[in-house]
Amino acid sequence: MEYTNLEVWKKSRELVNDAYNLTKKFPKEEIFGLTNQIRRCAVSVASNIAEGIGRNSTKDTLQFLFVSRGSLYEIETQLVLSFDQSYIDEITLSQLIEKITECKRLLNGFINYYQKLIK
Repeated sequence: MEYTNLEVWKKSRELVNDAYNLTKKFPKEEIFGLTNQIRRCAVSVASNIAEGIGRNSTKDTLQFLFVSRGSLYEIETQLVLSFDQSYIDEITLSQLIEKITECKRLLNGFINYYQKLIK
């Protein structure tokens, strides 16, 4: 299976681009705070999907997919914190949460697929 053909990987790449574009507007004092955290988590989602698919074991693949899912929850929290700090507005927050929710849905489907392979 080529990971670059997976819809979940494509959507996670979009999330990385959104994260970078968004955080370019954050205050400079956040470069080592929320900016860095949001970017690292977004990159983690796509990277762990790729690494998981590259593994030769279903169990290993699942572990990396779970890490990706955890990173989605982290980004969600960091965006809410960014809203709390008035770095983003409610509309931007809502739009990004929708994208994260779509990634979660796709990733959960992928996780369910791999979990059935183990049983």
